[in-house]
Amino acid sequence: MRTMAGLGSELPSGPVAPMLLSWLTGLGAGVIVLGFLQKILYPYFWDDFWYLLKVVRCGLRMEMYRLKGELVTVLDKFLIHAKKQPHKPFIIYEGDVYTYQDVDRSSNRVAHVFLNHSTLKKGDIVALLMSNEPDFIHVWFGLAKLGCVVAFLNSNVCSISLLHCILSCEPKALVVGADLLGAIEEILPSLPEGVSIWGMKDSVPQGVISLKEKLSTASDSQVPRDYYVASSLKATYLYIFTSGTTGLPKAAVICQLQSVMGSAGLWAFGCTSDDIVYITLPLYHSAGSLLGIGGCVELGATCVLKKKFSASQFWNDCKKYNVTVFQYIGELCRYLCKQPKREGEKDHRVRLAIGNGIRSDVWREFLDRFGNIKMCELYGATEGNIYFMNHTGKIGAVGRTNFLYKLFFTFDLIKYDFQKDEPIRNEQGWCSHVKKGEPGLLVSRVNAKNPFFGYAGNKKQTEEKLLRDVFKKGDVYFNTGDIIVQDQENFLYFWDRTGDTFRWKGENVATTEVADIIGMLDFIQEANVYGVAVPGHEGKAGMASITVKPNKSLDLEKVYEQVVTFLPAYACPKFLRIQEKMETTGTFKLLKFQLVEEGFSLLKVSDPLYFMDSLKKAYIPLTKEIYDQIMLEEIKL
Repeated sequence: MRTMAGLGSELPSGPVAPMLLSWLTGLGAGVIVLGFLQKILYPYFWDDFWYLLKVVRCGLRMEMYRLKGELVTVLDKFLIHAKKQPHKPFIIYEGDVYTYQDVDRSSNRVAHVFLNHSTLKKGDIVALLMSNEPDFIHVWFGLAKLGCVVAFLNSNVCSISLLHCILSCEPKALVVGADLLGAIEEILPSLPEGVSIWGMKDSVPQGVISLKEKLSTASDSQVPRDYYVASSLKATYLYIFTSGTTGLPKAAVICQLQSVMGSAGLWAFGCTSDDIVYITLPLYHSAGSLLGIGGCVELGATCVLKKKFSASQFWNDCKKYNVTVFQYIGELCRYLCKQPKREGEKDHRVRLAIGNGIRSDVWREFLDRFGNIKMCELYGATEGNIYFMNHTGKIGAVGRTNFLYKLFFTFDLIKYDFQKDEPIRNEQGWCSHVKKGEPGLLVSRVNAKNPFFGYAGNKKQTEEKLLRDVFKKGDVYFNTGDIIVQDQENFLYFWDRTGDTFRWKGENVATTEVADIIGMLDFIQEANVYGVAVPGHEGKAGMASITVKPNKSLDLEKVYEQVVTFLPAYACPKFLRIQEKMETTGTFKLLKFQLVEEGFSLLKVSDPLYFMDSLKKAYIPLTKEIYDQIMLEEIKL
């Protein structure tokens, strides 16, 4: 046995000991200095490092699948979890628990109904019109097990817009939730004969097949993998409707690769299989379906699904179900901050909130009021090929970039002419970069690594989203339609939207769709629709400037009835401006820049202005009293 004396005799002695001590001291001091300099010069170095490590890891995993010839899709991941953890809760809905095994068996029943009672085959398109409920996922996964492409229809659209969406994706079948059968019954005579309509209800209208009735006797046995195995990660998986820069909603093509990448979002922000994720966002949007449900599948986590967001029930639900993560849009957080204060508002287990569109002031207020929750802001368009994640939690930023990130995603911010509504090109025809701190149009390079799949059955609209010959001959970029600012620290901030789209209540509103609906009235000459900023509100509220036909009278009651009948609530113009004449460009395009600048200001606008009063259910004159109440946030829009 060694003694303490013996151990001491092994240590360096003589001149070596002071040298070693001096060297170790110098090394320690150097490490401290380097750490100090890193925090000053590169304060986000480690945040960037760990985030990029995740990006690389995700990319390597995808590459390994490709090299091995294995295509592990979101559905494959779900089936793995259903086998490994069959009794773990997957969905909690209105107090009912659906385990991974339950959802697997229910989706098997859906698949067997269509196998036995329809002619659906792999690659066929099926439209899904359903609210947030477990059956949305059962039908989605059941059809996926047949290799069908599922088109998610916005449950808010109706009439002409709904018919357009169904016709544009050319489905072989349409599945409708019990609460939405009325919307389908209205357009049933206009649907093509070849489309079979299935209702999730025992008693259905004539011409509709009861899916619920057939599910009661269907088998829940596994569907052979041959039916759903993906031929390629670029194979079409879903259609998700999005309002682009013009016209009616378009069916964005979502391939298997995009769904797999979307499902990695929760993991990238640090979520684990132990998390309980609260989803109140609609599943017909990519945020709720790809990031939310897909993210839970990627992790093997539990999802608490809500039919609709309720500000008054939000924190009670979080406490009741031990929620640790929730998804948001900016409006959601603002509504929560507007709720009356209660005791114990920080008494919850929520640690992360993941979403987009939260204003800096709401962000700060939310943290002050509800506790130390990491807000994980992200940026991305449903059909886009560029994504940003604010992995540092910097308030106000939608993401962060550096030279390493740009190796994976090639994007640029270019100069934009807001009056002409187009990128600025120099004498040689090339676009120019903006300086840091200046707003610029976000464009993303389209190549094999970051493809753009466009819209179903519409080559023209797909082409309109592309910019060609941007910096050199032959290059192609995806035009996001968003104006972004990059600061000196490489944080990215959303500034505004271009073109004929604005965002309100978390939804994209296509101005041409709204204008077309208003223009159907026989006394309307022209309608020019745009978004205007309103104090205390995210996005922009809809405003329509209209002219009346000669020898016709303006009928405000009919205008109100028209918009509420044919448009979703978020798309209805909150303000009307009556003009004698519309200003147009040389190519007869309606001018909007000046109208947007003037907004609904009584000081800037001499034309008659009207306000949509939801209580009176009418457009009423915008008086100074009403205007002041709106500016003071005393009127809820």
